[in-house]
Amino acid sequence: MASNKGPSAGDATLRRRIEPWEFEVFFDPRELRKEACLLYEIQWGTSHKMWRNTGKNTANHVELNFIEKFTSERRYCPSTHCSITWFLSWSPCWECSKAIRGFLSQCPSVTLVIYVTRLFWHMDPQNRQGLRDLLKSGVTVRIMRSPEYDHCWKNFVNYPPGKEDHWPRYPELWMKLYELELYCIILSLPPCLKISRRNQKQLTLFRLTLQNCHYQIIPPHILLDTGLIQLPVIWR
Repeated sequence: MASNKGPSAGDATLRRRIEPWEFEVFFDPRELRKEACLLYEIQWGTSHKMWRNTGKNTANHVELNFIEKFTSERRYCPSTHCSITWFLSWSPCWECSKAIRGFLSQCPSVTLVIYVTRLFWHMDPQNRQGLRDLLKSGVTVRIMRSPEYDHCWKNFVNYPPGKEDHWPRYPELWMKLYELELYCIILSLPPCLKISRRNQKQLTLFRLTLQNCHYQIIPPHILLDTGLIQLPVIWR
């Protein structure tokens, strides 16, 4: 049941929350907004306290801003485990992926989990390889689904009173399409998701183009989960 109040005035994260309209424009998977937004959580050692903050692109990408802020403001202790979770409106580009790997190599007790809304220029071979390199270095990369949107709304957004459970309900289809493309990247398969924009009406078009290799390698349940694909039936 939703509360009649918004975030508590005593909430330490209140000043670091974004507005509902910002969450909607940055994290709508159907839109191709140029700027990126980062919502992040940091937990040190065995402490149950979670430190939360937000960031946006400046002259640098938001990932680079985080790394600079983290390394300059905190005295890193190699013996203390640090768990970091990012909720990104765009996946890292190849240059940011390289910077993230460098950051983690210097801070081996840090673990990083990344949830993304969209895949940044996912047709670019360097960006695809950058994500694979992140995975090889131990980073978890996933597409944001409903539980992550709900979590971010409650913990990072200055939602109106009585709207704790009323985050923008984006269609699951777009999340599933990006998830399918992420599988293609992980498995080193050709892109299957084509995205284009009609400039006159600013319509974003998503189209699946599957090849035989996709059908042969991607698990059937992942293909079927989109609701757009019907696998051939073989009668014996």
